[in-house]
Amino acid sequence: MKNPVPILATGLLSVAAVAQVVTENLKSGGPVVRSAEVPWGALNPARGDKGPRAGGLWNDRTKEESSGFLVRFKDGFESPPHIHNVTYRGVVIRGLVHNDDPDAAEMWMPPGSFWTQPAGEVHITSAKGEDVMAYIEIDSGPYLVLPKEKAFDKGERPVNVDPSNLVWLSASQAGWLEAPEGVKDEALPEMVFLWGEPETGSTSGSFIRLRLTPKEHHFRQGLVLHAFRRLQPSRL
Repeated sequence: MKNPVPILATGLLSVAAVAQVVTENLKSGGPVVRSAEVPWGALNPARGDKGPRAGGLWNDRTKEESSGFLVRFKDGFESPPHIHNVTYRGVVIRGLVHNDDPDAAEMWMPPGSFWTQPAGEVHITSAKGEDVMAYIEIDSGPYLVLPKEKAFDKGERPVNVDPSNLVWLSASQAGWLEAPEGVKDEALPEMVFLWGEPETGSTSGSFIRLRLTPKEHHFRQGLVLHAFRRLQPSRL
C-alpha cells in the first residue's frame, strides 16, 4: 500500500470543508475510512475484551509495515505496567488519556493532545471519560504489548504535548508553503509541526486546522483535527 495521508476529524468542521479534504485525499490515492467501516478488534489479543479495542485505518499493525489505527478505552481503564517493541505516536481524540511512567503523577491529556511512547520503556496507560478514543501510528510493525520485564532503552524519551502548548502557524509563518496568490493568511489553514522535517520533503506529521467561512460557522461543533503523513511539501 502506498504511503497514506490519514485524515481524522472529531466533531464537525463543515460540509464543504470536509468534502474538499476527502476529495483531495481520494485524488492523491490516500484512504478514506468511514467510521462505520472501521474494523474493530482487541488491541492486545492476550487480554481480549478486557483490554482496549483497536480499529485499523491503514495498513496492518500486526505486520512488518507502518500503520495507523484507532484505540477505544472504557472509562476507568488502567493498564498494568508494560512495554512495546516499537515506538508509537498518539493523538487524543475523545476523553482523557494518561500515559506515563508507573510512578509518575497523573497528567490527563485532553482531546488534541499529542504524545509519543518510546519502544522498550515501561509505562501505564489510563483513560477517563465516555468512549475515550485515540489515534496511534507506528513506523514499523508488528505492534506488540510485552511484559515490563522485557524493558530496554533505545535512548528515546517520551513527549507529551497539551493543546495549550501547540504553536499554530499560518502559511506565511511556515515559510516553505506556497499560498495561492491573492488569498490572505486568515482564509488559509493553520498548521502545527509535530515531528519530522516537512520543509525537506521527508515524512513528517502535523495538525491542520481548516478555517471556516462566515456561511459555514453554523456547521461547527467541537474540535477538529487532521493528522497526516506527507512525503513532500505541498501547496495549501
